[in-house]
Amino acid sequence: MGMSVCDEQGRWTDFGGTIQNFELMPPEVMELREKYNLHFGEVELVHLSLPHIHIVYGDMSLKKHQVRFRSMDMPEYVELHFSLSGGSLIENHANGRKYEFNAMQHNIVYTQDFDGVGQYKNNESYKFFEVHFAREYFLQLVKDSPGVLSDFCEHVDQQKCTNLSEDNLSITFAMQQCIYDIMNATVQGSLKVLFLQSKCIELLSLQVETYENAASNSVRSVLRSSYEKDGVRQARAYLNLHLDKTPTLAELSKIAGINEFKLKNGFKELFDTTVFGYLSDLRLLEAKEQLRSGKAIKVISDNLGYSSVQHFGTAFRKKFGTSPGKMKG
Repeated sequence: MGMSVCDEQGRWTDFGGTIQNFELMPPEVMELREKYNLHFGEVELVHLSLPHIHIVYGDMSLKKHQVRFRSMDMPEYVELHFSLSGGSLIENHANGRKYEFNAMQHNIVYTQDFDGVGQYKNNESYKFFEVHFAREYFLQLVKDSPGVLSDFCEHVDQQKCTNLSEDNLSITFAMQQCIYDIMNATVQGSLKVLFLQSKCIELLSLQVETYENAASNSVRSVLRSSYEKDGVRQARAYLNLHLDKTPTLAELSKIAGINEFKLKNGFKELFDTTVFGYLSDLRLLEAKEQLRSGKAIKVISDNLGYSSVQHFGTAFRKKFGTSPGKMKG
């Protein structure tokens, strides 16, 4: 399994070429890490392959606005796609479809051959995370599922290229936590296979749940325009960059360019959490990462704006079921 990338001047580069058909992988996790410093940009990729599932995530910073992609012996798969930062517009000339993702958006995609172009912002980091389920395995997992999966599975069964929805939805904190757990898995051997399988299925369930909720809540939306939705997303982006500060709702609504009512209720509608619930979860996830990197607990507590180490410890235990000291090891 692999992908070829071509820049605007016709030069091709191959990625992931040493990983074979993931449907035939042995009952263990095969890992491949790639790092390239190329004429069109810098690319870092991690591949995790296990039976019927292939995980790939990475970080790209491209000097060129447009890059050509082409598949290489890719098996049929259903892709859980998560755009973590940056944005992209992918045009697949093989099926005539376009895939546009902004930061912190997700969708589920089924395609076969890929031959097209990707457009990115120059020198802006684009981070993504994908889970590829082998087509037959996916259909067995979600067999006879009702609701939003019904039509999608029918198209997959008939080998028709499709998305779960024409609209991408926002990545929830639960999804972020699941992705983090996959990227930082420490278990080994056959237990790692089981762990990653369960986390990938959990991600699928979380995605379907968000689309089911969106379908049931669409009539009651408080956000009436794309401007208001973009404002709420801008508020979340601000929170992502200012974990050490806690703006008031009034301050955040000015940043978003919408009133407090729209911000408060629209945030809950788009992200399934409150403004300050999201900020709290984000700070704790960052704390977890810093603990793993070896930072002192008091330094983390101070940097993330907690009033005291005790307050930080209480919030951490409530969220993760263990103390910062035990997480630090």
